[in-house]
Order: sequence, then structure tokens, then C-alpha cells
Amino acid sequence: MHALLLTLLVINSLALIVVVLLQSGKSAGLSGAISGGAEQLFGKQKARGIDLVLHRITIVLAVLFFILAIAVTKL
Repeated sequence: MHALLLTLLVINSLALIVVVLLQSGKSAGLSGAISGGAEQLFGKQKARGIDLVLHRITIVLAVLFFILAIAVTKL
């Protein structure tokens, strides 16, 4: 059980890192490469939609990270 939780924690950590890096910051970080093309193709609204989805995924992954971290330390 401990190994399973630890594996899930590592996978979740990597996913959280990727999602955070994909979000656009004030300088339109890494997501500018992805959503920049979408912005030209679909307009500004789609780019904001992508950022909103990434933001929600980040929240879910962060909550899951804390739950898994607590579960790993309790076992």
C-alpha cells in the first residue's frame, strides 16, 4: 500500500509541475507556445479558456498532492 501511494505521489508531483509550467504568467511563459497558436486561430477567448482549465487542474492536483503526502506519512 505504501509503495502504491508513493508511486501515485510521484506521478501527481510530475503532473503538477507540468501543469504549472503550462500556465501563462505575466510574461506568457511556456503556454504561450501552445496557446499562442490557438489565440491566433480561435481568438483571445479560447486562450483564456485554456488558462482557466489549467488553473482548475492545478487546484485538483494540488489538493490530491496534499492528501497523498499526508497518507504516505501516516502509513
